[in-house]
Amino acid sequence: MTKSLDGKSIIVTGAGRGIGREIALLCASEGAKVVVNDPGGAADGSGTSAAPAEEVVEEIKKRGGTAVANFETVAEAIPASRIVQAAVDHFGKLDGVVNNAGILRDAIFHRMSIDAFESVIKVHLMGSFYVSHAAARLFREQESGSFVHFTSTSGLVGNFGQANYAAAKLGIVGLSKSIALDMNRFNVRSNCVSPFAWSRLIGTIPTETEAEKARVANIQRMGPERIAPIVAYLLGDGAKDVTGQIFAVRLNEIFVMSQSRPLRSVHRGEGWTVESLAEHGMPALKPSFYKLDRSADIFSWDAI
Repeated sequence: MTKSLDGKSIIVTGAGRGIGREIALLCASEGAKVVVNDPGGAADGSGTSAAPAEEVVEEIKKRGGTAVANFETVAEAIPASRIVQAAVDHFGKLDGVVNNAGILRDAIFHRMSIDAFESVIKVHLMGSFYVSHAAARLFREQESGSFVHFTSTSGLVGNFGQANYAAAKLGIVGLSKSIALDMNRFNVRSNCVSPFAWSRLIGTIPTETEAEKARVANIQRMGPERIAPIVAYLLGDGAKDVTGQIFAVRLNEIFVMSQSRPLRSVHRGEGWTVESLAEHGMPALKPSFYKLDRSADIFSWDAI
């Protein structure tokens, strides 16, 4: 049988561990040649190690696949462009990019340092931009290509202590949609995936209360291998008409997530004043207000 990614060249950032590792392994098993990118840092971005990426490459080769390790950071434009160049140098082309690399520097907002905010933005949002921007020129020339970016319900819904992460992840949604709009004419697709899966980053979730302990125990049931199939699908030709979407994956569940659209409107022919807004405008809109929900409030049932 023909494999879904036969002959394709794919970059997976942050592919040394967790979700990225499973994506790289599955893409290779589906016939792709994979650039396994990972500088091998800790969950907060500190340090480097060649071992994670090299181990994934060795595993791919043991299974009969083709892969090359790359240790560049996505957080700077020139190193990120070298990840794209690695695909061209080793495999002669590039067909897909998975922007999975990430770090966490959690803190309640008033205690969050500027460095913690900027470093997370640099890896998640700027990193997704840098790699995508370098790849976009190749995709434009060949009039084909697929981007899969990783977002999170921390941005789509909300969470405590993750202003940096939430801002980056919601920014990635806007980036993906813009790429989808701008490059659709060139047969280039761009989608987001919001994963529910246990990883070393998720391992930083607080477990102080019984509710938090139960939530973490539930997430631990969700292996990163559950996320890989939809990513591999979105990279393949079978998804040629899928672009500009946000998918959430939770164990065996796949959700299409909503995007911002008007919920309710109010109109006043003579325009609004502060007084009329207080008396009529805001009370009319309030039934459609969103609560201060967290991800766990929205996804309140056990994963299926």
